[in-house]
Amino acid sequence: MSFLRTAFWVIIAVALALFAKANWAVAPTYSGYVPVKLWDDIILETRLPVLILGAFLLGLIPTWLWARAMKWQMKRKLASTERALASSTAAPVSPEPPVQASSPTPSTPSTDTLFPKSSEL
Repeated sequence: MSFLRTAFWVIIAVALALFAKANWAVAPTYSGYVPVKLWDDIILETRLPVLILGAFLLGLIPTWLWARAMKWQMKRKLASTERALASSTAAPVSPEPPVQASSPTPSTPSTDTLFPKSSEL
């Protein structure tokens, strides 16, 4: 998936570079600048590739910021839910009673354990 994302951005960058190269220098009769009217009497003259890049970033940055905020919010919610789940499923551990020393066990089983009495069956 990372490869596809990288390939996509490389293709976008190459296309933008080719577009900028093709539109940067134009015929000598045309100045190569695009007039952009900002207010009544304020006109900004800029090159076409700069205008296109600015419009692209103007649309991309808010969307990117929104996506990052949603990702951050979802991570916070998931971490909170995981903490709640871990605390609700954790069973209280009761301490084990101390082991009392008993008489030493014989190394070989007694005949009672090997051959139970008929009344125990």
